[in-house]
Amino acid sequence: MPSGPSPHPVDQHVGAKIRLRRKVLGLSQAKLAQGVGLTFQQVQKYERGSNRISASMLYRVAALLHTSPAWFFEGLPATDGDQAPTIEQLEKAKAITALLASPDGLALAVLLSGLDRRRRRRVLALMTALGEPTREDQAA
Repeated sequence: MPSGPSPHPVDQHVGAKIRLRRKVLGLSQAKLAQGVGLTFQQVQKYERGSNRISASMLYRVAALLHTSPAWFFEGLPATDGDQAPTIEQLEKAKAITALLASPDGLALAVLLSGLDRRRRRRVLALMTALGEPTREDQAA
């Protein structure tokens, strides 16, 4: 049975930002849902980007999460008049937001932000080395 169209990257980005903000504030999906008059399943769908959130609902969610509606769009590539962001730009924004929305990514961001520039660069060099394919990876 064919599934519907895949979620739009902007909807996924907004959903990931909702999840990130909710987690930073320590709210469960159920508490967020209750606060804006939804089911937690609907919040899950918003956070995955599988359901597009309306402007009025985004406004209510922003108020409950103590932020502005514009915050949910931060990190997306800017639109330039007639030129829409490329898929590559949207995918990069999606990767960044997904990392920050994960428990490990959020913890990494907090820890990295506390390091001085020299140590952050050393951590980046280590992560780059860890991400390089090994002989075992190449043989697989």
